[in-house]
Amino acid sequence: MFDLRGKTAVVTGASRGVGRGVAQGLGEAGATVYLTGRTEREDQAPEGLPGTIGLTAKEVDELGGRGIPVRCDHTDDRQVEALFGRVAAEAGGVDILVNSAWGGYENMVQAGLYTWELPFWEQPLGRWDAMFRAGVRAAYSASRLAARLMVARRSGLIVNISFWAAQKYLGNAAYGTAKAALDRLGADLALELRELGVAVVTLYPGLVRTERIQRAVDFGAPLDLSNSESPRFIGRAVAALAADPGVLSKTGRVVLAAEAAREYGFTDLDGGTPRPLTLAEV
Repeated sequence: MFDLRGKTAVVTGASRGVGRGVAQGLGEAGATVYLTGRTEREDQAPEGLPGTIGLTAKEVDELGGRGIPVRCDHTDDRQVEALFGRVAAEAGGVDILVNSAWGGYENMVQAGLYTWELPFWEQPLGRWDAMFRAGVRAAYSASRLAARLMVARRSGLIVNISFWAAQKYLGNAAYGTAKAALDRLGADLALELRELGVAVVTLYPGLVRTERIQRAVDFGAPLDLSNSESPRFIGRAVAALAADPGVLSKTGRVVLAAEAAREYGFTDLDGGTPRPLTLAEV
């Protein structure tokens, strides 16, 4: 559907979830994808969730792209610098960066109880720290290094995966604050990079059927999946943006994955197109 052959992407947090789906979507379009995560073996996965960077890389290959798994803890600056040093040495630069790595989702279910929507004073302080360190700071660090390579070419696309919680309280104060910071980061980076030919877009998925969300539903989380999206759908949205020669017109903006589907003409895995959400209904 979209042609990204000859393009090089870095997708962070791609062992599972949205990051995995983004890597798959870019693979469908023929891109070379350096995909990062901390899980190299199934027995290393947090909370026993399925997925590894190696399995995601294999899926990218099978879909027509080239998947290159790189173990990287995005809270470790040396590992992140080594990642982009490798990309520069092997690929000569990077065309697409997708910041999907995030923290703070751990232990959403404890002793059979869905803890995500507990009052902030009952939330573990580590959840706040993880969201800012493994989420916001990780996006800033990766963008900083990718931008150096993109500016040299005067082209490129940085996509930050965010959510409506940046604009409206959705049951977790730490999450909303961190996503708002990520949105502002994208807007400010866009201002600095626009004249140098690099676009920065904030992408909002709808409710995505990730492994963690599926497990939460199994434990009784009150989540309605009737208008939900597969992780691959988000990948197709990123591929559409990356293949758009006019993507610079969207820099600094928030783009909804479901609205991108209507604009660019792609569908989810079932052939359908989820309805774009509005602020009033999330």
